[in-house]
Amino acid sequence: MSLLLHAGAEPVEISALKEVALPNPTKSHVPVPHYRFLDMVKYALGAHGHEIESEEYGVTPDGMRFFGVLRLQSRYHDYTDVVGLRNSNDKAFPASVSYGSQVFVCDNLAFVGEHVVKRKHTAKLLRDLPGLVMEMIEPLAQAREHQFNSIQRFKGTEIDQLMADFILMESYRQGVINVQRIADVYNEWITPSFDVFLPRNAWSMFNAFTNVLAGKVAGNPKPTGTLNSIIEGVCTPLD
Repeated sequence: MSLLLHAGAEPVEISALKEVALPNPTKSHVPVPHYRFLDMVKYALGAHGHEIESEEYGVTPDGMRFFGVLRLQSRYHDYTDVVGLRNSNDKAFPASVSYGSQVFVCDNLAFVGEHVVKRKHTAKLLRDLPGLVMEMIEPLAQAREHQFNSIQRFKGTEIDQLMADFILMESYRQGVINVQRIADVYNEWITPSFDVFLPRNAWSMFNAFTNVLAGKVAGNPKPTGTLNSIIEGVCTPLD
């Protein structure tokens, strides 16, 4: 469950989500129970033909913020497709769904995009949420195909030292990592923790970042989405 320990979050079983305390509603803010949001996402996934293989969840100690990772059945051998969930009842962030991948060998997690329920937490949101969730899940099949093509390009693009330096600094400039993390990513790139990332390609570079970012991704999908865009920008197109 280390993937979900973000902002003080602690592991939680599905059966316990209904027991998570819900703050009282106000005229301008109606909380959405975490378990209801989760049920809607799982229903929408099933309705669109996506099968869930495993799932993990976490909540902050006060119960206000919820994070989840759903691993989908996948045809790939070295990674699986994942769906990330976030919900907050303290107005920290809206209910959202992210699409991404998780690498088997090192459990690295990354997201390529995020769909957010941008409706305010009013009474009407509870009525409209099932339809909104369906709209978020509908593009997932296309997102999975895009992700597969991106990873194939990553694996087929060689990265020399000049390009590695550019990716590192551009990731710093765009807020993927802070200055303290530059050396950590560089060292992971030069001496990978896992032999599968010894090839000097964009896939190994991508995983140098995600290995360093491990533990923070589920709570904040944006950095790896930005990283994905940076590396895609230097990759060789598929034939």
